[in-house]
Amino acid sequence: MRVLLVNTPWTSIDVPSLAVGILTNSVRQKLPDAEVEAVHANLDFVDWVVDRTEFGLSDYYYYSLFTYFAGCGDWVFSSALYDDPQWRVKEFTDRVRTQMTERELALNLELHRLAPEFVAELADRIVAREPDVVGFTSTFQQNAAALATARAVKKRAPGIRTVMGGANCDGEQGAAIHRNFAFVDYVVRGEGEAVFPRLLAAIGATLPAADATPPALSTPLAAGAVPADALTGIEGLCWADADGRSVANPMSSKPLPPAEIVAPDYGGYFERLAASRARNWVEPRLVVEGARGCWWGEKHHCTFCGLNGSFMQFRSKHPGRFYDEIIELVERHQVLDMFVVDNILDMSYVTSLLPRLTESGYDLRLQYEIKSNMKGPQVQALADAGLVSVQPGIESLSSRVLKLMDKGVSGCLNIRMLRDAETSGITIAWNYLYGFPGETDADYLPVIEQMPALHHLCPADGSTRIAIERFSPFFVRPELGFTDLRPAAQYRLIYDLPESELMDLAYLFDVPPQGIDGETADRLDRAVTQWQHEYARSRLTHHDLGDEIVLVSRRKHFDWHVLRLTDPVEVAVFRQLDQPHGIAALSRRLSVDEPVLTALLRRWRDLGLVYEDAGQFIQIAPQAMNQDLLRIDHLHLERAAAETRAAAEAGEPAVLTAV
Repeated sequence: MRVLLVNTPWTSIDVPSLAVGILTNSVRQKLPDAEVEAVHANLDFVDWVVDRTEFGLSDYYYYSLFTYFAGCGDWVFSSALYDDPQWRVKEFTDRVRTQMTERELALNLELHRLAPEFVAELADRIVAREPDVVGFTSTFQQNAAALATARAVKKRAPGIRTVMGGANCDGEQGAAIHRNFAFVDYVVRGEGEAVFPRLLAAIGATLPAADATPPALSTPLAAGAVPADALTGIEGLCWADADGRSVANPMSSKPLPPAEIVAPDYGGYFERLAASRARNWVEPRLVVEGARGCWWGEKHHCTFCGLNGSFMQFRSKHPGRFYDEIIELVERHQVLDMFVVDNILDMSYVTSLLPRLTESGYDLRLQYEIKSNMKGPQVQALADAGLVSVQPGIESLSSRVLKLMDKGVSGCLNIRMLRDAETSGITIAWNYLYGFPGETDADYLPVIEQMPALHHLCPADGSTRIAIERFSPFFVRPELGFTDLRPAAQYRLIYDLPESELMDLAYLFDVPPQGIDGETADRLDRAVTQWQHEYARSRLTHHDLGDEIVLVSRRKHFDWHVLRLTDPVEVAVFRQLDQPHGIAALSRRLSVDEPVLTALLRRWRDLGLVYEDAGQFIQIAPQAMNQDLLRIDHLHLERAAAETRAAAEAGEPAVLTAV
């Protein structure tokens, strides 16, 4: 049996497809006689399109990352799906004209016109390899390209079995794809390494023996149809019965045990990248997987989150096994940068996996999703193991809004994460979300007011109103506030399907806006944008010297540069505020009267030393651990010391020193 696994645009070109890598290994392990080959059509597309348009790396990322909620990437390939270069051009143009530059719109229209030609050439190459089965992975904006290519392959060679799987095929989405696109013979829903090899085994039983004359590719599929009884037991599979009716087998209720999660094979990707023009665009990264599901989501599913789909149950690989997989991939491909796809860090890895990575001798650079309540020593352990970027799911700096999200953290804990990550030199990836039922302006205005004090901490990538995602509590529980759900407008521009089918196919949904109004949202957006602009030139650090604490600041909205805390009470309060505390708790811990603390914290807030939320305070000055920060801060301190000496000689006090 010959199997082709196709990774279509718009997946990232700087990383191999985890799905294709896992299925390649899974098929080889369970069907050793099968011949498996990957088709990296996302790289093929780069090489094809640069010869025909003014297309560059930023354009590819524009479609693969930045236009997901507008659906531009899928719309490009809708023309190939419906074999119409003018497919809903006017409707698309009318919708996005005010959201795009002239160049972006012109490129969208040109790619849309050219897509059928690329898909036709891709299908010709696939058919020329004479596969028995062609599998398409579909996640994010791959759906239209995958469907269009499957259609073109089936048109050329009806005898080839076409299969789709991936996140876009989970649950009702997969059933809707199979019902509405007859050229897709099978849809795999759920974890593919369990289902796909079983499907291939069933198909393989219908193929002629190796020494027999193979059927022509033009032979209709019915001539070698898989018996129904071989398909009914494959959990989650969608298939057609003898009358052509779509059948969706019940999905498995038990997630794959971690011991059965297969490691990926990426050999084909690196060979293809080396021959692609994209090799000059990107530095490749590895994709690794240590866990699936979300241990927090099992307890408290964040109200807006649709990740993990049908399987929220958290399970992780043995740390020793995961370490071996990482090192094997590093040594095989000579790549140190890697993206860990786990939706949340297994906290046991902090004391098991991470120390081994630290001691591995490799200068690893990892990206990971974590929970934002990790403490400073844990964050430092991440940095020591090679983590350079984390996505901690901060989402808001307001405790009340975070409670509406069911995040299980406070605004001050999120500030602590930003502060401690800055200390350890880790970059934070996060977005400021709004639009939650029950939120008010009062949840945002105090945060906006304090943002200038935070300009030295990693800013949000942007502020955005939440989208309603399939599988999220907001989608499945209307009592949480969203009742009038419709498929997002992009789907009506991409697919020629009735609203009822789009409801099952869609992952994103439009709803009447909730929460804050446009004026407050605009204020938030302006504050976040200013934070982004000021971050690179802003600094606030502290040095704890035992009997005093020295703070160095360089922020646009504060006119002081060096502050020395020498009073024992102030030193003690500052140290306590390494963690969030309210005034009453500080008073009990330090035996200091509450009015004294209230006045002190009011002054510190005016100086931009603390963040206040929901009655709690936390100091916002990272330790000056990073060498670049130390160098800068020592210059400040040396100059400040000189000014202090001069002030002392003149008999004047020196507390705040301008540098």
